[in-house]
Amino acid sequence: MAFFAPPIMIAAAAAFAGLGAAPTAPTPVAPAGHVEQQMLASSLYGRDRRLWVYTPSGYSPNGDRVYDLLVVFDGRMYLEDIALPAILEKLAAEGKAGPFVAVLLDNATSTERLEDLGNHERFAAFLAEEVLEWVRRRWKVTRDPHRTIVAGASAGGLAAAYVAFQRPDLFGNVLSQSGAFRRGNEGSNDAPFEWLTSRYAASPRRDVRFWVEVGSRESRGALGGAAPSILESNRRFRDALRAKGYAVTYAEVPEGEHDVSLWQNRLPAGISALATRAGSP
Repeated sequence: MAFFAPPIMIAAAAAFAGLGAAPTAPTPVAPAGHVEQQMLASSLYGRDRRLWVYTPSGYSPNGDRVYDLLVVFDGRMYLEDIALPAILEKLAAEGKAGPFVAVLLDNATSTERLEDLGNHERFAAFLAEEVLEWVRRRWKVTRDPHRTIVAGASAGGLAAAYVAFQRPDLFGNVLSQSGAFRRGNEGSNDAPFEWLTSRYAASPRRDVRFWVEVGSRESRGALGGAAPSILESNRRFRDALRAKGYAVTYAEVPEGEHDVSLWQNRLPAGISALATRAGSP
C-alpha cells in the first residue's frame, strides 16, 4: 500500500514553532515526499510488523547520494498527528537537516506497545537484526550511526535511549520527547524505577548524542505518586548523562504538558540540532 502525505500536512507544518506562522491564504508549497506502508515479517515476534517508510522529494535509488536515516516509534502518531514528512521536507528545503529517509514503526497501543518500548531486549534486537537490515537492502540509507537518529515520545523516548544504549554502533543520536524514564527493565512497572538511567550511570560512555526535552508541567508522580514523575525522571536521566560526559541538549518547556502538541512543536528543533552535529567529534 502506498500513499502520499496529504497537502494538509504541509499546511500544518507552517504553524509549528520555529517554522513560521501559519499562512492566512494558500501559498505554493514544496512536495511532500512519498510515504509507503509496508509489512515486515519478523521472526523474533513471529508475526508481521507494520511500518511506514518516508522518502524525500527528489529521492533517487540511483546516483551517489546516501541519505540520512531517522527511525521513530509510534509511527502512526508521527505520521498523522505530528506530520513528520512535512517537517522533514521543510528542514531539507531550508538546509537545516537531511534529506532523510524515515522509518516510522507502528507500535500499536496499550500492552503491545509497552512490549516494544519498555526497555525490551527483543525490541532492540528486532530493530538491529530485522528492521535496519531490511531498510538498508531496499533504500539508499547511511550505515553511519552519527547520521542516524532514533526518536520517540513518552515510552518511545525511553525506547530511543534504550536501543542506543544497546546498539550505539547503529544509533548515534537520540531524540527523546517526554521520555518515560521511570520504568524498570523488560517492561517492569514496579520498583526499582529508572532502570535505564542506572545503566547509563554505571556503564562506560557510548558514542551517542542526546536531545532530551520534557514539559515543565509533567510533574505528577506516576502510580498515584508511588513512582517518579516524568519531569523528575528526565532530570535524573540528564544528570546521569552529563556526569558521564555525554553530549546532551536538555530543555524543560515552560507550561509544557504530556501532549502531542508539545512534541509536534519541538520536533523540528531537535532533528535540526542532532543533524547539524552528525559526524562531528
